[in-house]
Amino acid sequence: MSQTAELLDAQRLAAIPTSTFRETRPYPWLNPEGVLTGQAFDLLRANMPPLEVMKPSFGRKRAHGQQPHDRYSLEYAPDLPVHPAWHQLISELNGPVYQDFLARLFDTRRFRLTYHWHFTPRGCSVSPHCDARRKIGSHIFYFNTEDDWDPSWGGETLVLDDGGRFRRSSAPDFDDFDRSWAANAMGNRSFLFQRRGDSWHGVKPLGCPEGVLRKVFIIVVNADTLGGRLLRMFHRPDGK
Repeated sequence: MSQTAELLDAQRLAAIPTSTFRETRPYPWLNPEGVLTGQAFDLLRANMPPLEVMKPSFGRKRAHGQQPHDRYSLEYAPDLPVHPAWHQLISELNGPVYQDFLARLFDTRRFRLTYHWHFTPRGCSVSPHCDARRKIGSHIFYFNTEDDWDPSWGGETLVLDDGGRFRRSSAPDFDDFDRSWAANAMGNRSFLFQRRGDSWHGVKPLGCPEGVLRKVFIIVVNADTLGGRLLRMFHRPDGK
């Protein structure tokens, strides 16, 4: 694949209706396939950052009594020694095609993007939560396929409907929600959602074998306002 080829599928992004996103319940979310071109997905997947450069985050207390989100993580930086395709992807995400896509769906251009990878081992989970107020939304790209992952092991992001019963500053369990929807997390799929006070989501404990990892790349859509900048400046990694 030529390094100058586009990694994002502009036609696929343009074909996603704004109304489909905004009118989805219990809050706006999408689980599209093919936001990355097929060749781009294969190239990026074959060149994920090595585990050795990831930072372990296990047993870290979260706000509101929520369970820890255990994983290995890596924040993107322009000088990060990753495959050139990842730097190209960031350039495209900062470019007009993707920026216009987000502006159309979220109805604002006042946002700033940050990026990170999460690798998650057996038994770990993402307890139900709504994300910090400094965020407008998130876009999660999944990088496991049938070559290295059995869907019965889990790993899909669950959209959770509380019926308006829970405060954001609470710690419900998965079984406490009225309904749930599972995003398809296999292959060239992604999960985009808007953060709200009821945007509960999570990932149940993984049942994969030891040594196997759930791999995702996450785009965080941060509010680019004075309040959003202050929240980003003072937020803690544990979410407090």
